[in-house]
Amino acid sequence: MKVLLQRVSRAQVSVDGRVVGSINAGLLLLVGIGQGDGTEQLEWMVSKVCNLRVFADADGKMNRSVLDTRGEVLAVSQFTLYADSSKGNRPSYIQAAPPEQAMALYEQFCALLEAKLAKPVARGRFGAHMDVELVNDGPVTLMLER
Repeated sequence: MKVLLQRVSRAQVSVDGRVVGSINAGLLLLVGIGQGDGTEQLEWMVSKVCNLRVFADADGKMNRSVLDTRGEVLAVSQFTLYADSSKGNRPSYIQAAPPEQAMALYEQFCALLEAKLAKPVARGRFGAHMDVELVNDGPVTLMLER
């Protein structure tokens, strides 16, 4: 499992010109599900995302988590995180989970996040062509892998 985490002051995702998910200050998560991923990877990633200290404390140091700040989360599925472009000029996505499996795990990941955060998680639309807009705060961008 791979998650590209970005601290944002706001973010939104649109499908066919209509906003399907938006947040104010918090985290934008681009979520990639790989072959062999399961509950163990999801639970580890949820814990990491929720507890990662990427928000400033009163002294301006990154000592607070999205749980501490009660920030919002927008999760967007993105199989292209599993692109292998080591050969040729056309990326291969064979390491990404098949769509049916990935969709179920993405939904489970979002549900686990909602339970941990005790609030809704905004989402993109799985499998759709999406326009993602964000204002990266910092910028802070981290790649998480499990």
